[in-house]
Amino acid sequence: MKLVNETWHLFKKEILLEWRSKYAFNGVLLYVVSTVFVCYISFNLTPGFTGSSGYPVVWNVLFWIIMLFASVNAIAKSFMQESKSRLLYYYSIASPQAIILSKTIYNILLMSLLSVLAITVYMIFFTNTLGDPLFYFLTVLLGSLSFSTVFTMISAIASKAGNNGTLMAILSFPVIIPVILVLIRLSKNAMDGIDRGLSLGNIGVLCAINVIVITTSLLLFPFLWRD
Repeated sequence: MKLVNETWHLFKKEILLEWRSKYAFNGVLLYVVSTVFVCYISFNLTPGFTGSSGYPVVWNVLFWIIMLFASVNAIAKSFMQESKSRLLYYYSIASPQAIILSKTIYNILLMSLLSVLAITVYMIFFTNTLGDPLFYFLTVLLGSLSFSTVFTMISAIASKAGNNGTLMAILSFPVIIPVILVLIRLSKNAMDGIDRGLSLGNIGVLCAINVIVITTSLLLFPFLWRD
């Protein structure tokens, strides 16, 4: 119960700070909208591409590229923006598990909201090629969950290494690549309108990755916290 209470209060603190500044949300939203608009202009400069057979593939891959970089911009600063004095204060009032959980839950909420807005803007600008829109939407939410758990853990590790952005990129690469590959397969199945039962294996893989990452975060972060 103590862990739940600490996590809840820290989570409310994250919401309050974001509501006051809106730095992360507004910055990433601007990035998503501007990137989608630039891609829309580029596609319009290529007559006939929208009706080609390669358009759905590009449509899908481009969306996940945008979401990947949006996730990095939104989540990478989870721990890097915290000052040493504030971290020391957290150390005196809460357990490390509560801190990493509150950051993870907040990032999941932030990325889920941004993902809904991103897919909405994306579908406004680009021709809708989805065979199963509901399943694609669920895949986007699952992708937001995966990006949030992975980048929150990596951000925590990088923050204890002098806020090294290069280190974060190196550590993220082997973890995020399998996630992206599975998400592209899932979203491609949704675009083609394939039976959802055939995607259960990929969903299970994503869920397993998320469980492993969260478990690793809870086990590893207390040791990082001591430093």
